[in-house]
Amino acid sequence: MEQKNRLDVAPGTVRPGGRTAKVRAAVLAATGEALVGEGFHGLNMDRVAAAAGVGKTTVYRRWSTTAGLVADLLRDMAEQSVPASDTGSLAGDLRANALLVLKTLTDPRMGPVFRSVISAAACSDECAQALGGFYATRIAAWTPVVERGVERGEAPADTDAAEVVRAVSAPLYYRFAVSHEPLAEADAHRAADVVLAALAAGAFGARAPEPGVNAAPTGTD
Repeated sequence: MEQKNRLDVAPGTVRPGGRTAKVRAAVLAATGEALVGEGFHGLNMDRVAAAAGVGKTTVYRRWSTTAGLVADLLRDMAEQSVPASDTGSLAGDLRANALLVLKTLTDPRMGPVFRSVISAAACSDECAQALGGFYATRIAAWTPVVERGVERGEAPADTDAAEVVRAVSAPLYYRFAVSHEPLAEADAHRAADVVLAALAAGAFGARAPEPGVNAAPTGTD
C-alpha cells in the first residue's frame, strides 16, 4: 500500500542537490543545536547563520523567520525518521513503537528539540502545521503494523489503525509535554499494554452512536 509520508513543503525547502543541499543541512543542524541550547524563544537567525557558516542573507531569504527554520527542521526530521518495526506480532510492534517514542523523548538531544518545537507550535501557525505534518507522517508509517495485525487476526477487522498508533504514544507525550513527569521503560510498556487491552475489547472499531446522540425526533413533546 502506498504511504503518503511526505509533508507539504514551502517552495525552496525541499531536499535539493549539490551546494544547496549542504547549506540546508548545515542550517538545520545549527537550528537543532540552537534549540537544544537556547530553546525556541532563544533561537536567533544571525547566530544560526554564523554556526552554520552560511551568509545571513541566505538564511533570511530561504527561511525568513525562526518559525520557518523550525518548520523546515520538522520536515527534515519526518524525511529521515526511523521506519516502522515488523516484529511478527502486533503486540511486539506496538511495544516497539512505544519504546521508540520513549527513546526519542528521553534522548539528550532530541528531547530538548521536541520540547522546543512543541513550544514553537504553540506560538506559530506555521510551526503548528509542520508539527502536525510530522506526526501525520509518522502515524502513516506505523499504521501498516496494525493492518498486518488485523490480517493475522490479532485485532478486530474494523480497527481504526491510525487511532491505535496515536493511542500508544499519547500518554508518553502527555507525561513529556504536559505533566513533565519522568519517563521510564515501564511507561512505554504500560502504554502498549493498555492499547492492546482496548483493542481486544473492540474500543478502536466502528462504534454505533450513543443513545440520544443525533437521534431522530420522535414527534413527542
